[in-house]
Amino acid sequence: MEVWAVLIGNALTVGLDKAVYLGELPATGWHRHAAPVLLVGLSGRFRLRWPDGRSEHCHSALIDAGVEHVFDPDGERVAILYLEPDAPEVQRLRVLFAQRGPVVGEPLSRVVDRWHTEQRLNHFDLDALIDRRLWPSLQPVDARVLRSLRHLRDAGLPSMPDREALARTVHLSSSRFNHLFSEEAGVSFRSYRVWSQVRRALAAYRPDGSLTDAALDGAFADSAHFSRMFRSTFGMTPSSVLKPLRSVTVLR
Repeated sequence: MEVWAVLIGNALTVGLDKAVYLGELPATGWHRHAAPVLLVGLSGRFRLRWPDGRSEHCHSALIDAGVEHVFDPDGERVAILYLEPDAPEVQRLRVLFAQRGPVVGEPLSRVVDRWHTEQRLNHFDLDALIDRRLWPSLQPVDARVLRSLRHLRDAGLPSMPDREALARTVHLSSSRFNHLFSEEAGVSFRSYRVWSQVRRALAAYRPDGSLTDAALDGAFADSAHFSRMFRSTFGMTPSSVLKPLRSVTVLR
């Protein structure tokens, strides 16, 4: 699906193994993502804070799953691109993170042409954005975990599969599956399952819709449950992220 319109306001695009949020956001609280994330300052630098008290300003950063941080856009327009564990880029990034640590600063050149940068981000064209010298060789995900990841993200399912059900489908014990999943995905099964629910809710949200409807589409018990899990995932309230959205595009 091609979308070449000028992006105005806040916009969300959800793909099969990636998602990107473009716009202005408040500073987050402390949080950890269940997927690697690329942060880009589109109109200036943003600020990152770490638990050890350090603070730094960046134009871009790659942060591995499970890394606790605060993200402060400092009033700038930003892009947040989430990369699922089975995305080809992440299969390379796992090697990069192993070599350089869980945070890679300034993987992109400073944004000069914002319109083209936003278009590339909106089409998940990381090869055109990130220095190819940063890309190590491909490290594929175990086929059993790959199947489970995609099953969890299947929006057509009426409910979220649990660990025991997925373990049975790949012929593993629950404990062995749990260990393999964490090893391959970089986060625990529980964390990724919650992320998958939040992702479903994001994809289902419409600017003229309600947060409650999005919560139910994400298989949350109610809007309060959705709000708690959203805060732990993004460090922000659902309304602060979703209410400013002008468009939501889901790529099949």
